[in-house]
Amino acid sequence: MKEILKQVKQYKKDSFLTPFYSALEVVMEVLLPFIMAKIIDNGIEKGDMSKVYLYGGLMILAAMLSLFAGVMAGKYAASASSGLACNLREAIYRKIQTFSFSNIDKYSTAGLVTRMTTDVTNVQNAYQMCIRIAVRAPLMLITSMVMSFLINAEMSLTFLIALVFLAAVLGFIMLRAMKLFDKAFRKYDDLNASIQENISAVRVVKAYVREDYEKEKFSKASGNLYKLFTKAEGILAYNNPAMMLVSYGAVILISWMGAHLIVGGSLTTGELTSLFTYIFNAFMSLMMLSFIFVMISMSTASIKRISEVLTEVPDLRDPENPVTEMADGSIDFNNVSFAYRHGEGKDVLKNIDLHIKSGETIGIIGSTGCGKTSFVNLISRLYDVSDGSVCVGGLDVREYDMEYLRDQVSVVLQKNVLFSGTILDNLRWGDENATDEECIDACKSACADEFIQRFPDKYNTYIERGGANVSGGQKQRLCIARALLKKPKVLILDDSTSAVDTATDAKIRSELASKIPGTTKLIIAQRISSVEHADRIIVLDNGEINGIGSHDELIENNEIYNEIYTSQVKGGGDFDNPAANIENTENTDNTNEKEND
Repeated sequence: MKEILKQVKQYKKDSFLTPFYSALEVVMEVLLPFIMAKIIDNGIEKGDMSKVYLYGGLMILAAMLSLFAGVMAGKYAASASSGLACNLREAIYRKIQTFSFSNIDKYSTAGLVTRMTTDVTNVQNAYQMCIRIAVRAPLMLITSMVMSFLINAEMSLTFLIALVFLAAVLGFIMLRAMKLFDKAFRKYDDLNASIQENISAVRVVKAYVREDYEKEKFSKASGNLYKLFTKAEGILAYNNPAMMLVSYGAVILISWMGAHLIVGGSLTTGELTSLFTYIFNAFMSLMMLSFIFVMISMSTASIKRISEVLTEVPDLRDPENPVTEMADGSIDFNNVSFAYRHGEGKDVLKNIDLHIKSGETIGIIGSTGCGKTSFVNLISRLYDVSDGSVCVGGLDVREYDMEYLRDQVSVVLQKNVLFSGTILDNLRWGDENATDEECIDACKSACADEFIQRFPDKYNTYIERGGANVSGGQKQRLCIARALLKKPKVLILDDSTSAVDTATDAKIRSELASKIPGTTKLIIAQRISSVEHADRIIVLDNGEINGIGSHDELIENNEIYNEIYTSQVKGGGDFDNPAANIENTENTDNTNEKEND
């Protein structure tokens, strides 16, 4: 709860003014029945119109003050709760930006979205009720009871017994409902996950004609929520009948007792009238309190879920005195082992000892799941090693400022992502100050300029969210161009040309070799043609280096590499090149390019 309340920040004043005005509203409302009793007893029954006018004026003044206080309480409550929600969402979003990959791995995307939407809304509603209704309801209940006892203690005691009985009934109903609401809000993640998965993979869904299956899956998630909320609301529905039964029963009993007391002269008509008003005020306050408990119960689970994110400690942090200079692009793996959960499970990488000179081009190849992506993720410190050290430019990556390190080690990840905006907007993720000429030059190096020029708006072409309006190969080339704009000392291409034909792949490699000769280049690939011209090729197998050398050396000496080569070349070649012509890839005319959409 402390983490949540920290986000009140600039809305503290509004948070204090809300209960103040709520208390003022209650005081004025409590005075109204008292003044009404005076009008009846001292004015109407005695025929004294001056008293009627005097107390009537006071009643109007109290009503106006109550109205003003209610409006102000509502205004400040809305401001404070909305401000808290705004700050909470910003705090969660900022916190997520500090997470390492290992931190993000703990949460699903749908879970994080739910925390920033549904959970924050629950906290917002609960906070608004706490600073307004949670002040108003108890205060109204207490003051109504006090005024009732001041009027007639005997009758108020009967009313108090009814109130305690009603509190017990409402408490039982609330406890039953709260358990169901807890279960219901845990189901929101499943619902959001179903929506997100369906929308993000809508092409696959339609391609495999799985709309009915997806509808059924969503209906099941939505139906579970429906059942839980229906059951919870069904239990809450007993609140109103229980209150009406007890309150009207109390009114009948007090009416009967009051009539006897009036006849006996120990109670006036005005006092009995005001007593009825206080009774209803107290019952309504108890009803409001019951709803507050429901709201707080509903928000408790949300508070815990939000706090989990806000208190999450990022695994990766900058050192006390981070280094912001890098000598060169040399890379050293010194007996490195790595597991995604330190101390748990088996190592993804084991005893990696490797030294790469600045400016070298290194190919990395191996079967799916052998640790290729994990290997390069350690260089830009997306994860930290479990044992050993990774050095870039002669320094352990943990000594660098992380932002500086990631500017110098540019990565085109396996999963290419473009953001909504123009092509230039996306390119400038690499360098926000890059000129148009620099962007065009980077695109030429990535072989992206040729297809951009075919767009009507060229570099001002709007890219839809996720790059939905460009092909897979076009997306990959834009991501490579974006990485080149960083002018890095190390460039990592994680299977980043898998969706382009071999001719374009060869042209990209040729451009990189000539345009950034001093940059260390690591190329992860599934096909031999993408790495065969590298200075050295690393063969990874089950998290270990199985072989390292040039293409010819590995053909002769490494069984795994030779097997991959044989299966790709003699087995039919790459997807767009016959086996017989694979060695002539670089001479293939670019007009024959085919995109793997």
